[in-house]
Amino acid sequence: ITIYFGNAENNNLIPLIPTNSVDPNTIFANNEMSLRDIEIYGFDYDYTLAFYSSHLHTLIFNIARDILITNHRYPEDLRKYEYIPDFAVRGLHYDVQKALLMKIDAFHYIQLGTVYRGLHPVRDEEVIAMYEGCHVPLEIMSDFYGKSSHGHTMKQFMDIFSLPEMTLLSCVNDFFMRHNIDYEPVHLYKDVKEAIRDVHVKGIMYRAVEADIGKYICYGEQSHAVLKKLSEHGKKMFLITNSPFDFVDRGMSYIVGKDWRDLFDVVIVQADKPSFFNDRRRPFRRVTDKGTLLWDRIHRLEKGQIYKQGNLYEFLRLTGWRGSKVLYFGDHIYSDLADLTLKHGWRTGAIIPELRKEIKIINTKQYVHMMAWLQALTGLIEQMQVHRDPASQAVVEEWIRERDAMRPQTKDIFNSQFGSLFRTYHNPTYFSRRLSRFADIYMSSISCLLNYNLQHTFFPRRTPLQHESPFWPEHTLAGLNVSSQLHGNKAESK
Repeated sequence: ITIYFGNAENNNLIPLIPTNSVDPNTIFANNEMSLRDIEIYGFDYDYTLAFYSSHLHTLIFNIARDILITNHRYPEDLRKYEYIPDFAVRGLHYDVQKALLMKIDAFHYIQLGTVYRGLHPVRDEEVIAMYEGCHVPLEIMSDFYGKSSHGHTMKQFMDIFSLPEMTLLSCVNDFFMRHNIDYEPVHLYKDVKEAIRDVHVKGIMYRAVEADIGKYICYGEQSHAVLKKLSEHGKKMFLITNSPFDFVDRGMSYIVGKDWRDLFDVVIVQADKPSFFNDRRRPFRRVTDKGTLLWDRIHRLEKGQIYKQGNLYEFLRLTGWRGSKVLYFGDHIYSDLADLTLKHGWRTGAIIPELRKEIKIINTKQYVHMMAWLQALTGLIEQMQVHRDPASQAVVEEWIRERDAMRPQTKDIFNSQFGSLFRTYHNPTYFSRRLSRFADIYMSSISCLLNYNLQHTFFPRRTPLQHESPFWPEHTLAGLNVSSQLHGNKAESK
């Protein structure tokens, strides 16, 4: 099906938008990769094999909020704030010194309309004044792993677990501003960061999930089916996770069964990624079923045993699992995937749970019609702007106003505050660019593997470079001729 705009005389002026629906269960390729070549499959645990319900984010938010009040002496009235499930999206940047949460595109430009101080948007004029435009200089962007350190004042939130952290930051900022309380944004950021870390490090979240696992974990049957399929085809499998053994054991027993360890050739817990991929000094330690750490030197990684910490270089030496025969899946673009593809040549698969919801929106008639007309307007503006007569300019200015009015709608349809995870209007987001660089393939969940046989080759779509295939007709001689004919060859050009 194709949507046409205009009449028979000017159809060639307006791009055509195909309306074929995208299957949310598709695996998308950034780089050509064949499963025929993959002998070893590796997995992260959280949001890769174990998927969590929305209750978990509410739990993290509530616990961290209460830690701020109890341990950091924040005002008791903060308890009135509750988790807002649809407030933030992953991949946002936070300016630690200015206390601003925002979305930045692949070219380091802030998307106006997505800058929030607390729970309220900041006016475009104020943003432009603060940053002397919309561009964020490289020296204040986050470091390679998205952290704000060594002079970087921006923090990028790439982890799905960071959604409650962004929301808590916004709520606390909102409280202080509402009550005219003078505060240092850097202290607030560090306190919230520490409270969120305590939720994980002190095991509070782990114990809560273990106590009511059915409330928090979902998608178990599909993850089990994927592991079973790979095992039946003789594939080697391993697990490398930052989570502790008791938590993983409880979750995997729920998802797969008590014998889950029989499926994996190597299981590594509390790996401390991304340090696991870079720090050669930390040896592996074996963990007993009771959680006791043994002191003996590890000469080989045995099936059925549990190992803690270690490092990738020792892992490679002990297993010999090197290069493109290994495919590792994870949800964190930096901590899970970046080092593996940049330094070690493993193939990488990103798990992006948000993809399913975004594809469903992209498939709606409302979105298809909106994008078709938006692109039509853009093409018309680009083609007709060369005509400088007052009548033509008036029409072009009207089209520009209509386009400017429509663009926020393309944001709001995904998330009214920050829009799509993948786009800032027409540009890819900062998140999207990193995804395309560090993940060979990406998908909404590990269950998408069930739709493919293990000989399948994934091919990226050959999207044309800007100079290869003209998108707008005026880039061709025919398009220029049509434009001239429409204006009777009388228009003046710049």
